[in-house]
Amino acid sequence: MERRQHRRVPAHVKSLVRVNSHEVEGETRDLSLGGAQIESPLVVQPGRQIAVKLIVPGDDTPILIEQARVQWNVDRTFGVRFVDLQPQELDELEQLIDEYVALDEERKP
Repeated sequence: MERRQHRRVPAHVKSLVRVNSHEVEGETRDLSLGGAQIESPLVVQPGRQIAVKLIVPGDDTPILIEQARVQWNVDRTFGVRFVDLQPQELDELEQLIDEYVALDEERKP
């Protein structure tokens, strides 16, 4: 099976977004190994460096991405690019994306 490096999946994952010491809850709407689309009341400007925690249902430990850069923002939604993912973060993200792909394939007739 061919593995695409940045396959994008629709996701609904609770997130915590941290800018400096300020942490705000949000929801990840779209996810790939390269980044995510997050809906949150937090106002962040493009170019801003933030940290993102993905709270995966049924998993005790969130996926923590320490370095994410805001690429764009519109209303209460913004896109981030993951910067310098650690091997463990990459593995956890791949597993989560694989789960969403499997769920999507189950729904297809």
